[in-house]
Amino acid sequence: VQLQASGGGLVQAGGSLRLSCVASGSIFRINVMAWYRQAPGKQRELVAAITRGDKINYADSVKGRFTISADNAKNTVYLQMNSLKPEDTAVYYCMYNIMVLGGRYIDYWGQGTLVTVSS
Repeated sequence: VQLQASGGGLVQAGGSLRLSCVASGSIFRINVMAWYRQAPGKQRELVAAITRGDKINYADSVKGRFTISADNAKNTVYLQMNSLKPEDTAVYYCMYNIMVLGGRYIDYWGQGTLVTVSS
């Protein structure tokens, strides 16, 4: 299974970006799609997650500004980021928890996409 993230870039504070992540390979079932981020010198943190049953969680720092959505038919997850702040600057990673053949659940990670928000 491979995850390919895209959509990062440089944006001014108050601007918007939309991240995408698509999974390919031998996928039996996707249980969770999520976005994490890691800023320089900080630990990786959960930004938003959406489950197979469409339960959604957001980090408090992004509530009301970011929206996660999924297209299950395309194995794709999106993160719409509005009202961006300089503190949102980070490398953003997508993560899928996937059931593979044999019934095992495995976390797969994308390669990361850099979001830079200038003040």
